[in-house]
Amino acid sequence: MNYRNHITIEPNKRGGKPCVRGLRITVYEVLEYLASEMTEAEILDDFPDLTQEDLKACIAYAADRERRFMTAPLSA
Repeated sequence: MNYRNHITIEPNKRGGKPCVRGLRITVYEVLEYLASEMTEAEILDDFPDLTQEDLKACIAYAADRERRFMTAPLSA
């Protein structure tokens, strides 16, 4: 998935945090909702401006960011 079509970063919006399509909903918030066991349907009901593609984009963004920050394996 190309999350770049869904995730925006604007310096003057939400402190420059990554947001969904210029909305004031951050990637972090979406991931936190998913981690707290909210279902996709519950999130979409609570935030009608979001789409299922937006949720997937948040996950893809987080995965890409994690991949880019990985520098070396942890030693055992």
